[in-house]
Amino acid sequence: MTNYETCPSLTRMFFDQAERLAEKPLLWAKRDGTYRPITWREVAEQIRGLAAGLKALGLERGERVVLVSENRPEWLVADLAIMAAGGITVPAYTTNTSADHTHILGDSGAAGAIVSTAALAKRLLPAAAESESCRWTVALEPPAEGIEGCDLVSWADCLTRGQGAADSGIPATAGRDDLACFIYTSGTGGAPKGVMLSHGNILANCKGAYHLLESFGLGAEVFLSFLPLSHSYEHTAGQFFPLSIGAEIYYAESIEKLIDNLGESRPTVMTAVPRLYETMHQRIRRGVEKQGGFKKTLFDQTLALGLKAAEAPESLGAFERLKNRLLDRLVRKKILQRFGGRLKGMVSGGAALNPEIGLFFTALGVPVLQGYGQTEASPVVSANPPGKVKMRSVGPPMEGVEVKIAEDGELLVRGDLVMKGYWQNPGATAEAIRDGWLHTGDIAELDHEGYITITDRKKDIIVLSGGDNVSPARLEGMLTLQPEIGQAMVIGDKRPHLVTLIVPDPDFVTNWAREHGKADDLATLAEDADFRASIGKVVEEVNAGLSNLERIRRFAIADEAFSVENEMMTPTLKIRRHIIKATYGERLEALYR
Repeated sequence: MTNYETCPSLTRMFFDQAERLAEKPLLWAKRDGTYRPITWREVAEQIRGLAAGLKALGLERGERVVLVSENRPEWLVADLAIMAAGGITVPAYTTNTSADHTHILGDSGAAGAIVSTAALAKRLLPAAAESESCRWTVALEPPAEGIEGCDLVSWADCLTRGQGAADSGIPATAGRDDLACFIYTSGTGGAPKGVMLSHGNILANCKGAYHLLESFGLGAEVFLSFLPLSHSYEHTAGQFFPLSIGAEIYYAESIEKLIDNLGESRPTVMTAVPRLYETMHQRIRRGVEKQGGFKKTLFDQTLALGLKAAEAPESLGAFERLKNRLLDRLVRKKILQRFGGRLKGMVSGGAALNPEIGLFFTALGVPVLQGYGQTEASPVVSANPPGKVKMRSVGPPMEGVEVKIAEDGELLVRGDLVMKGYWQNPGATAEAIRDGWLHTGDIAELDHEGYITITDRKKDIIVLSGGDNVSPARLEGMLTLQPEIGQAMVIGDKRPHLVTLIVPDPDFVTNWAREHGKADDLATLAEDADFRASIGKVVEEVNAGLSNLERIRRFAIADEAFSVENEMMTPTLKIRRHIIKATYGERLEALYR
């Protein structure tokens, strides 16, 4: 097991583990339709070979290398090879446009880039050619066409170039304070900034994760990697933490095949963002409604008793406890099988999880541990510990993390997990870190046990014209709990009341259109009076449980879902309010006329 206190670097941690676990499987990926393993020794050899190749290409200590790839074994190999050669990894999202790559290459001053597929290379290579600093690009798969201005090297050729190189200096000697990576924020409100994270920052986070989950009896753990590795959450919690405990990592083929991959990999620990839980919640709900009859009755009883046991276990009578144990076998065991059958816990992070969603899964026997963090904190600040979950909070601070609440309610964080700053942006760094405290921008409360409850983003709080403060995230969560609503964005800052933009659930749209003999087209139905009346009823049902100032007075229907492709969501599935407002500005403004 890794000694988080004394381990000098992420690369040293990996190679020590590889020496100890040599022939045991580490990475699993699909080949010819079947998951096949790569051992620790094989991965270590690939990292050494690629690191030597990168040095042969001229990579100097401290230079940056942009990494553009979907989640796959080569992502981990490239990441650690860059660090082992003395470089700094700069992960980039696979959804980035050429303009996004131009910004990151230029801002980071990257010496080179590594890209996986021809499709990704098509967007990266033009930016690399325009870059003043990028000297070479290593391509895992041959791009459709080369481009002048940047030396294009195949993955295989890079390995060959390193074969004759002296092995000394690989891995490069790095200290805990040395930079490991720049993680560019996903940009919910403007141009991404490069967050500088050191080896020590990420090791501190791994230490906190270990102390959080050690009550699981950590042993032969299995992780399924499907969140983008370019995001700090998956980078730390889905890659380096598993490496630190000697776990196996499976790579999901895609979000669409996630359910199948869960059954094949049978993970013991999962990390996910709330949007995934919301989607699975709606799928399960729809499936139960479709089955109906006795199965629905049994499910409803399981959910009701599970909720009672989760929120007030002492209130269960003897007969209810007996019935609940029976439902464990009849219902919950089958639901757990959908997740592979051996899941110890799912850690939710990246955005706020609606408590009702968390309680839903907990009641069905799927343990959900909501956590909180941000890229600037490497990224995990807090999480609910197993066995002592408060679903409406994000748990107490992790081991080695200090928190306090500022006078204006902002959550402040201090500890070895706090970033070194924003790359070449001293002004933003000084604003974010003051007197050693990271100013998170989130409004929070602490209870008597030190559990943190995030009430809203400091900048996202809606202040109505009457001076009342409203949390849009809470209302959006209540709206999307309804099976008819897939996504929502609430606005009303400096206005007398709230309005919302709604994306109806696609299955609801299809079924409604078929039942009413209308075209299954959201843009058309957005103006259909009967369809709007159906959505209006749902909004009124939500309003019935809200205070007068929180109620949604009017709504508009979007033409399409918020997605990464239309830039209305970040790659980690948080809505980009400024983009949505720019796109639907006139329609939203009309709601106030």
